[in-house]
Amino acid sequence: MYQQRKEFDKSGVDIIAVSFETIESATEYLRDTSVEWPIVLDEQKALYLYFGMGEAGFWDIWGYRTWLAYFKEIIRGRWPRKGGDGNINQRGGDVLIDPAGIVRLHHIGRDPGDRPEIQALLQVINHQN
Repeated sequence: MYQQRKEFDKSGVDIIAVSFETIESATEYLRDTSVEWPIVLDEQKALYLYFGMGEAGFWDIWGYRTWLAYFKEIIRGRWPRKGGDGNINQRGGDVLIDPAGIVRLHHIGRDPGDRPEIQALLQVINHQN
């Protein structure tokens, strides 16, 4: 998503990342990745639970799709970074909320590499503008 941030900027979208890790881990992530959007710390996982993002099973985390996602990142010259202090079984996801507070997209990741395509996100965003 970060690689297409200009597309999101053109659409007038604000991106906020949510992390359940500690402030130290989030700071290290920002330093290592140069991501510029704000990160909200949710160490109690209230937002994760609210949006139904519970824990994943072993094969969800370490299955074929995960290794494929890591391989693609390595091909692009981006080595996977060591996770922070958090639970590696925690599911991630994507939620698009419009300015009126209406959830326009709610995606719960099946595994670490499961994210909606950028074009699908932009299509939802542009449809609302």
